Amino acid sequence: MRYENRAEAGRRLARDLEHLRDTHVVVLGVPRGGVPVACEVAMHLDAPLDLAVVRKLRVPWQPELGFGALGEHGVRVLNPDIVRESGLSTIERERLERAEQAELEGQVRLWRDDRAPVPLAGRSTVILHDAVATGAAAEAACRVARARGAAHVILAVPFGQEESLAHLRVVADEVVCPQPLHHIGSVGAWYEDFGPINDADIAALLAVAARPASASAHGLPPEHPWPGRPVDVPARHAPMAALITLPPAAQGMVIFAHAGSAGRNDPRNQCLAAALHRAGLGTLLLDLLTEDEERNLHNVFDITMLARRLHAASAWLRRETGLPVSHCGVETGAGAALAAAATDDDIRAVVCIGGRPELAGPAALARVRAPSLFVVGALDTCLLGCTRVAADWMHCDHRVEVVPGTGHLFTEPGALDVAAELTRDWFTTHLARADTRALQGSP
Repeated sequence: MRYENRAEAGRRLARDLEHLRDTHVVVLGVPRGGVPVACEVAMHLDAPLDLAVVRKLRVPWQPELGFGALGEHGVRVLNPDIVRESGLSTIERERLERAEQAELEGQVRLWRDDRAPVPLAGRSTVILHDAVATGAAAEAACRVARARGAAHVILAVPFGQEESLAHLRVVADEVVCPQPLHHIGSVGAWYEDFGPINDADIAALLAVAARPASASAHGLPPEHPWPGRPVDVPARHAPMAALITLPPAAQGMVIFAHAGSAGRNDPRNQCLAAALHRAGLGTLLLDLLTEDEERNLHNVFDITMLARRLHAASAWLRRETGLPVSHCGVETGAGAALAAAATDDDIRAVVCIGGRPELAGPAALARVRAPSLFVVGALDTCLLGCTRVAADWMHCDHRVEVVPGTGHLFTEPGALDVAAELTRDWFTTHLARADTRALQGSP
């Protein structure tokens, strides 16, 4: 069966993917040809549309023949049979890879602009391309989704080479292809209209898909929270009270470090945690002090003691869940979150919401290796100054995000939502980047 164009192929595939509706799936299009297909599927499923940017590695004297592909997050796929049969030398192959890597990085900057990728951590992801021939680009796209934390990867194409599809069933959790072909020939021969897709087309398709998306497109709706359960975290002085929430297929845990006895019930912490749950992250809302300890103001500012307790809680949480751990600190808990990360290289990322990060001290801040984000209100000039001082002492990947029109409590309308989005994106992005190391150099 031939298709009128890529959009028609997408509409036909959407019917085969109907079972994904209301599952909060994310749709990824493989640029360029896969984006029109993905746009139709995203609109049909009312799902967010994003890109899985890959670059096909082509044999120079036979451009339709690909010997591999590169993808975002350092993903690299090679077909050793084609490399061998093509006669490409190592020097030629490495030169082509360097050139395509530069092109890929330029396309990522162009197509993403300042738009943050849709979080994939813990979520199902369906990847769309306009066809599968050698399968290298599709495999790279699947590996990109894995690198970004996708829990379940589905590859969907209107038609594809049977041999390549068999291999891709090992790479993806599920492959949907209504037309497996013994010999695919020219991909364009299966479309009436197989015109080129340019950068403006991609931007327009992303905009079209975004308009009808529901408010819940970037995660589970607020009215569908996962229940937490109270736990006592073992500690040398006494168990620390906490509330743990572990969504299905969680990809990581975030400890909310509160230098008091009421962090579990703090509406601000609960709002931030809910945003992480919808992105597939678990949370531990941890009270670092008991009620009696909190009455002594010295304890609230004893960063060394708080950091020691947070370090113990991080080790316990890793043992209990087997998942990577990050820190989110508020108030003086921000200093504790950074001080604890300075002595624990296994902490994946840190976010400080307002608070007093500089209390960690210059020596500890200089030792922090975890990527760190500081979210601070523009109206709180004192804390903004303290935050910039702390950032100046750091050598790791870090960023200061200033939220306009709000103070340190983020009580202004919409301010906490902005802080929640920044926090969510920081954790999901850096969790995916850390996991990518296992994929680099994958055959």
